[in-house]
Amino acid sequence: MIVATPPPLRNACVAGFQAALAILIALALTHVSPWPQLVGFPALGALAALFGRYASLQRRRKIVFICGALLTAGVFIPSLVSLAGAAPAAMVVVLALSAGAFTIAVSTWGLGGPGAVIFVFAAGAVMGPVDAWQTVVERTVATGLGALLAFTICALTDRLRSREAAGSAPPALKPPPMSHQLVVAGRITLGAAIVAGISHAAGWHYPAWAAIGATAVMQGTHLHVTMNRSLQRMAGTVLGACIVWAILAQDPGFWAVAAAIVLFQFITEVIIGYNYALGQITITPMALLMTHLAAPVAASNMPVERVLDTIVGAALGIVFALIFSTVDDRAYLARRRRKMQARR
Repeated sequence: MIVATPPPLRNACVAGFQAALAILIALALTHVSPWPQLVGFPALGALAALFGRYASLQRRRKIVFICGALLTAGVFIPSLVSLAGAAPAAMVVVLALSAGAFTIAVSTWGLGGPGAVIFVFAAGAVMGPVDAWQTVVERTVATGLGALLAFTICALTDRLRSREAAGSAPPALKPPPMSHQLVVAGRITLGAAIVAGISHAAGWHYPAWAAIGATAVMQGTHLHVTMNRSLQRMAGTVLGACIVWAILAQDPGFWAVAAAIVLFQFITEVIIGYNYALGQITITPMALLMTHLAAPVAASNMPVERVLDTIVGAALGIVFALIFSTVDDRAYLARRRRKMQARR
């Protein structure tokens, strides 16, 4: 329930502006191009602008470039597997393995927040069947161009960020031993596979959202962070789904939906530093509306399924975080509890 001002707020606003501008340009140019059916993929690539907001100018460019490449790979590899004839159940396994692989990539390269969940979102966007090489190439190129757009915008506008915060940011931490990374990636892979499998078996249309929910809460650095994020994610998603339900009930046109996506993206980057739940209230409409643009469905129950998938993913994320927690996790939680009791 704690609301704390992110340090500094200026960088959050600049990051929100960069991401919103990249998404706006990506959506607009694709919509008026000869390939309007690809409108969601350049916007996915533009999400690379979300990373490295507190890094130095040089390191920020490296982070955004790597994230753009990972987003592009997140679209290309599942599309390629689908083209090879993989069944829906096999695609769930591919999604879970992607969650683990992206977790290792984020840790190895020190990419920071928002972490592997963004790349899992990209992989989840291409879970449907693919029947032609042309589709794979178009999706991949479109995502790569969106990532290139994000890189260009960040390179041109990064000097708007607080130089003091960027210059004084600590150097990238040495990644943990690969054995530790594999343990973390393994539990996230297993958790994502189980929750996405449950969603798929239940007949829900978007099992990727369950995997995203599990990945988001299980990538927390400490056990209490995982618990808090699970509750915050569930509460924020319910409210956010109600908002997008009200928007879609008005049967809005493309430009209205695009404007809402851009607005929600900017607001998310500004307020998520105050409290994770607040960010979920706005990032949920952004993600659902982007999904709606990519595949419009009249009278869709998409918001309801998003809530159900998130609750399943977050709840099982808590269970797996407890089952696979280490002695260090539990000792840290005990010390933190004693400190809080002493303050009272």
